[in-house]
Amino acid sequence: MKGLPVFLCLFSVSCWLNGMPTAGNKIFHFGPCRVSMSVAEIRSGFTAIKANIQARDPIRTLSILSYPHSLHKVKSSDRCCITHHLFNFYVDKVFKHCKTEDLYVNRKISSIANSFLSVRRRLQQCHEQNQCMCGQESTEKFNQILANYERLNVTSAAMKSLGELDILLNWMEKSP
Repeated sequence: MKGLPVFLCLFSVSCWLNGMPTAGNKIFHFGPCRVSMSVAEIRSGFTAIKANIQARDPIRTLSILSYPHSLHKVKSSDRCCITHHLFNFYVDKVFKHCKTEDLYVNRKISSIANSFLSVRRRLQQCHEQNQCMCGQESTEKFNQILANYERLNVTSAAMKSLGELDILLNWMEKSP
């Protein structure tokens, strides 16, 4: 019994540290779900390849993420759901089809994809704990994003979606 207070103290510190963001990370609130991630690291990797990726996009008249207000005015209660869908979308549909002949660009894409995988795992946990409830509005917004994506061939759609990554990052950072 003498070790119980020490154990409880260490356990409390461990839980507290687990909830704290690591260096460079910020905690985002997607509805009731809290996710720690380094948007600065993702943005830095994206900025390094943005011009290269966007130069590969021959169709400037269509947007995957911006089509009339796909990410605008998402209700707080729908933020977890749509973010979960978007991270699944980027991991399952976008990154796996973004291959270039430039090894540097491919490494940056891989690094961004790895960051998305980590966040997706955390969002999946929230989803499994029923913290990510999907309302009709978030489902409709995500379906619009998918429809925009599916209008193009797979490679063009993937490159366009990657080229619009700053739209997603800006939305995440600006939202409450």
